[in-house]
Amino acid sequence: MTTFTDSAATALQLITSLDSELLTIVGRSLSVSATACAIACCFGLVLGAWLGVARFAGRGALLTLLNTFLAVPSVVVGLVIYLLLSRTGPLGYLGWLFSFKAMVLAQAVLVLPIVTALTRQAVEDAQSLHGEQLQSLGARPLMRSLLLAWDERYALLTVLIASFGRAVSEVGAVMIVGGNIDGFTRVMTTAIALETSKGDLPLALGLGLILISVVLLLNVLIALLRRWREVQEAGAAPVAPLGVAV
Repeated sequence: MTTFTDSAATALQLITSLDSELLTIVGRSLSVSATACAIACCFGLVLGAWLGVARFAGRGALLTLLNTFLAVPSVVVGLVIYLLLSRTGPLGYLGWLFSFKAMVLAQAVLVLPIVTALTRQAVEDAQSLHGEQLQSLGARPLMRSLLLAWDERYALLTVLIASFGRAVSEVGAVMIVGGNIDGFTRVMTTAIALETSKGDLPLALGLGLILISVVLLLNVLIALLRRWREVQEAGAAPVAPLGVAV
């Protein structure tokens, strides 16, 4: 298989025939990313909503640090997790290195700053519009953050979908901590890199087509959610925001 057309034809055949190896890799990849995003969102949504409302000394420095983590390369995250989970590392006793759990941890750490930063921005924007009203009604910071987060639920759903897209397309961190072990820790991105280096282009291309399809589907969902939000806001009454009577 030396030509693109031959490789593409074989890749499509692997997809349409539901090749077992391909499906196993895809299923493992989606499972790792979904689990990592669920964990990251449990912490990131709460922390981001709180940061969007809270005002305290050092908040600016914390936000600067958070924004810095957004640009940290995935291989650096993988290296740090690797050192923590290695035999001589502080978490080596867990025995997670080169396992499903290590890949989930790496992707969760990678996605957490994204969820937190985007949630913080959405809630802070909502705070500038409705914060004074909620505060005048006696809502404390925690209650305000929860109400504002609920009011921005469509935007936060977009954040969750975008975070999953970031996780499922990541390669550096999971390759370092997972080891790309066949049948155990091989996911779509690491398999594409390995199979391309081996010259097995049909399998690599088939996985690439599925990965592109997943990312495309996520972007379609984001567009639909934005459109749904616009329709909901257009049909909402112009008074009593957040469902609070005035």
